[in-house]
Amino acid sequence: MFTERTPRVAAARQLTRRAGRDKDRRFLAEGAQAVREALAWSHAGHGRVHEVFVTAIAAQRNAELLDRADEQRVPVSEVTDKAADGLSETVSPQGIVAVCDLVDQPLENALRGAPMLVAVLVGVADPGNAGTVLRVADAAGADAVLLAGATVDPHNGKCVRASTGSLFHLPVARSRDTEAVLAACRDAGLRLVAADGYAEQDLDQAERAGELAGPTAWVFGSEAHGLPADLLDRTDAALRVPIHGQAESLNLATAAAVCLYTSARVQRSA
Repeated sequence: MFTERTPRVAAARQLTRRAGRDKDRRFLAEGAQAVREALAWSHAGHGRVHEVFVTAIAAQRNAELLDRADEQRVPVSEVTDKAADGLSETVSPQGIVAVCDLVDQPLENALRGAPMLVAVLVGVADPGNAGTVLRVADAAGADAVLLAGATVDPHNGKCVRASTGSLFHLPVARSRDTEAVLAACRDAGLRLVAADGYAEQDLDQAERAGELAGPTAWVFGSEAHGLPADLLDRTDAALRVPIHGQAESLNLATAAAVCLYTSARVQRSA
């Protein structure tokens, strides 16, 4: 049984930090759902799961999952509870972790083909929000999620957990160059629509005007600061989610859900 001092466990523990992930081009997917989706992603040829670490109790609970890993010739290593704790970024570790290749890909690959719906996150620092938007984009049938500027690493442990496996379902790309991301969207034939709580036009008005039926890249900013004015000027339109009650605003993930699902519904009914 591996302990926290076992070299392979110690190497995997470095992946809890972004520097370690970027250096090794690997990350940790924790929990049965994440490991299940990682194995399916690997089986489909999108990347590789290098190893699964599991505690004795988690192995009993996830026997079928470990059989699947064995079928795919993914090494399964039993670890102590303390070792598992060191590989987890949660208060209550689930005891099963997969070491995976990073999922992100070049912009041109993520936007290959004729995408209809894309989510762009600009300067989003909260990993929980980013992971939830990934999950929402997946559920809405989006074609890709792009992370621009100083947006959190999608392989961050909290982001991976918040995505509940969706990180493995749709193309993800990231670039520090926000302008390059916007340009790539335009080159792919996407109309850039900014989600802005202060926009003059709202989502309902845009829908009635027939503005949401075409290929769309929704651009979302950070919850604290939104999108900077110069970036808003470079989008094709800015829309706000109408608030009919007395709430001051919606959080990023909720607003993204409303915007993406509205576009998906309009596009699918066109």
